[in-house]
Amino acid sequence: MSSNRGSLPKTMRAWQVREWGTEPVEALRLEALPLPTPGPGECLLRVQAIPLNLNDMERINGENMMVRPELPVTPGMEVLGTVVKEGEGVTGQIGQRVVAMAKQATGGFAEYALCPVVSAFSMPEDIPLPQAAALYFPYHLAWLGLIDRAELQKGETVLIHAAAGGAGSAALQLAKSRGARVLATCGGADKAQLCRDLGADVVIDYQEGPFKDQVLDETENRGVDVVFDGVGASVLEDSMACLAYNGRYLMMGFASDKKAVDQPLIIPRRLSTGNFKLCGVLLAYADQNLRPMMKKAMGWNFCPDTLGESIMREIIEEVRAGHVKPVIGETISFEELPAAMARLRDRKTTGRIIAQLDPHHS
Repeated sequence: MSSNRGSLPKTMRAWQVREWGTEPVEALRLEALPLPTPGPGECLLRVQAIPLNLNDMERINGENMMVRPELPVTPGMEVLGTVVKEGEGVTGQIGQRVVAMAKQATGGFAEYALCPVVSAFSMPEDIPLPQAAALYFPYHLAWLGLIDRAELQKGETVLIHAAAGGAGSAALQLAKSRGARVLATCGGADKAQLCRDLGADVVIDYQEGPFKDQVLDETENRGVDVVFDGVGASVLEDSMACLAYNGRYLMMGFASDKKAVDQPLIIPRRLSTGNFKLCGVLLAYADQNLRPMMKKAMGWNFCPDTLGESIMREIIEEVRAGHVKPVIGETISFEELPAAMARLRDRKTTGRIIAQLDPHHS
């Protein structure tokens, strides 16, 4: 039996894809859809803001993705909103303002969205929009990489690729807050200045030349302790060459070529000659009690939702202390979402794009 707060409309506006397409402005259609009903362990959010992610493009163009949804589909993996309905087994969430991952990383480009409660975290009212909406996916991802996997220590050196983007800028700030020295790569003068403003010790504009020699020069040929790589194949080999003895390579993403996700990519001898650690990072939370069952069924290791809660609390305190400030490149309306996705795809953005909905929508 689900519970809800007040009367809810029967339909909602949602951006839907009926046929895969390379152009978001053509593939996304604004539709009137029935409100979804939360199942066990789920909650329904009245969406207030939608952070756009590069991964959302996969649910538009139908290219490489972890779980392929059936068409038609509403893309959108991340939302901020207020819980208005609870599914079976969920209590005490009604009225809570939360940031959340949408169910199966879809459904977020809508006025209401279903979210697993294990992937929904309280966001206090003293952190305003649009900043509040930008604090989930990139900051949790950066925290899991730098702190949970790499165990970053004060005084260590970190190479952060695409440091002007969402996850990169989050990693830059978290690394500096931990007392690390940051070498940041980016493309273009404006992005380079942003990285400096965020505290990067060395900024390398890859439009001006390769990064490897400069990284080795800056570290007196020792190399860096940690590589934070959300770019993937195009920087992999040179990044491995930049790692110090016993360094940690954080495999965060594959923005340069998503096809590489499911193809042979790592040469074993390269790992042995490098004397470094390779760390995979997946941001996916699961109930602590269900993780062993999911491990047996899928072979994957999910993060415990209790870890997500502690990460969220720490990030909020970092924001309140002024150590972290999300980089918002654009704030747009719900209606402008398809065109903004095209800019994100074309790498014409800096930081995060946040679509804010009319606060008075029913």
